Amino acid sequence: MMESIYNLDIDQLEEYFLSHNCKKFHADQLFSWLYQKRINSYNKVTNIKKDILDELAKDYSLKKLELVKVEKDVDVNKYLFKLYDSEYIEAVLMRHDYGNSICVSSQVGCNMGCKFCESGRRKKVRNLNTYEMVLQILQVEEDIKERISHVVVMGIGEPFDNYDNVIRFIKIINHPKGLQIGSRHITISTCGIIPKIEEFMNFNYQVNLAISLHAPNNELRDKLMPINKVYPLSELMQVLKKYLKKTNRRLTFEYILLDGINDQQQHAQELANLIKGMNAYVNLIPYNDTENLEFNRSKTIQIMKFYDILKKNKVNVTIRREFGSKISAACGQLRSKEESL
Repeated sequence: MMESIYNLDIDQLEEYFLSHNCKKFHADQLFSWLYQKRINSYNKVTNIKKDILDELAKDYSLKKLELVKVEKDVDVNKYLFKLYDSEYIEAVLMRHDYGNSICVSSQVGCNMGCKFCESGRRKKVRNLNTYEMVLQILQVEEDIKERISHVVVMGIGEPFDNYDNVIRFIKIINHPKGLQIGSRHITISTCGIIPKIEEFMNFNYQVNLAISLHAPNNELRDKLMPINKVYPLSELMQVLKKYLKKTNRRLTFEYILLDGINDQQQHAQELANLIKGMNAYVNLIPYNDTENLEFNRSKTIQIMKFYDILKKNKVNVTIRREFGSKISAACGQLRSKEESL
């Protein structure tokens, strides 16, 4: 299969043009055509010589992903894409008062095995290529005819298990001739792969980091998230304090509330004690029930009690706004439905 042009960041494009005895500024020109003018054919490029464009067309495809299905609810669209190898991924568009946000997938399946996660129910098939992440944004923007201003890499997959492709994706969408999405409007979520967090703290972009925490102690986290047996909570917190000191960027802790599992008042107090003094906030997430897993959403009164305890302990905390109650809301749910047909 021919490589996609959307796989290349600006440095790689510059190398391509230089290796073909061309000026490297053609990379900036082509980026502008791809991401600002949104060409679907190299013939539309007017400021690069035709023989160079003919060569480019032999080497790199402009092909898009196959859009299989869109489900819509108030302020949310969920997209199902089919890839070149007949695998499926999802992207979710959310409309906020501050702009349009998209949640993109980074892998087909996931090897992290979090017990409550629909998208991890099926093991990782492969990493997504950079272009398969970039095109999720381009094609959703094409569908809604509006700009996407915020990106979260929290869809199917563990982004730090596909680190190099995710980093290249960030460079493309952040570039001033690319999608021009500001670093501080991009958030990467990880369940806690410590070596990659250490690598990420040296990545010279002001990108946000979110930690999928979901339990305030080792014993409970071991049961819910197998990654904790490899990178236990105490070691994770230690490296996160190093991250905060080096980057001076605020952390987000994601915490899905599961009825009777991790939503009790003692859990809230443990969580407050765990992150006390850190430049961080907690995003409480009401669970999306799915027929394939045995967990249930916490009752509203329990969610509010949990929230109040964190507030009383001076923890910055929000309850995630819920989207898509009438569609396949859980991450990976739409894909699972399609694959079971």
